[in-house]
Parts: sequence; C-alpha cells; structure tokens
Amino acid sequence: QVQLVESGGGLVQAGGSLTLSCAASGRTFSNYNMGWFRQAPGKEREFVAAVRWSGVRIYYADYTDAVKGRFTISRDNAKNTVYLQMNSLKPEDTAVYYCAADSPLPKVASGYHYWGQGTQVTVSS
Repeated sequence: QVQLVESGGGLVQAGGSLTLSCAASGRTFSNYNMGWFRQAPGKEREFVAAVRWSGVRIYYADYTDAVKGRFTISRDNAKNTVYLQMNSLKPEDTAVYYCAADSPLPKVASGYHYWGQGTQVTVSS
C-alpha cells in the first residue's frame, strides 16, 4: 500500500502562484510513476501532469487552457515527494487537485492504483 497526502492548496489571486506537494509513504516511492489530476465542480477529473519513476519523462495536459508553460511537475525520490509548481494561475484552474501513484499510463486516471485525498485550489479573479 501507498499513502499519499497532498498539501499546499489555498486561495490565490489570478496571476499568483502555488506549489502543491504530495508526500508518499508505504512502498518504494521511486518505483512509481506519479501524476497530478484535478476536478472542478460539476466536471470530470482531468489530467494535469505526470512524471515517470525515473523523473526523466514528464507529461503535461494539452487541452484548452493548457497548463504546460505555467505548471511544472517534479519529484524528489529522496524525500518521497512529488511537487506541482503552478504559476500564472487563472480562475479556471480552480479545482480540487489530486496526487496519484502507480500507473503504466501516466495520463490516464483509471490506471492509477493510489490516490490522495485532494487539496483545494481556488483562484479568484
């Protein structure tokens, strides 16, 4: 089993920044691909970013209002933690952000075996 705990969410004005952290405990963190997803009220959970276990391959969402260029995912295997640095935040980034672990398909939510409880990010205009 892997336990994931997100932190760092909060209320920020448009244009501001936040850094989310996801601390993992349990089995060997460095073995797992890690992802960030988000879910806004009334919407489905959507992929934001992912990083392979090695940290070499990184993926970002490519939908409208893409996060690439504004968000940066990284991991520190020594600290069992994955981060999501979010810059130039927009009101449409408002959502609950979830950390997930262990999937062969980094962009696909259904592939992940472990999920955190989520952290709320609210961006005011």
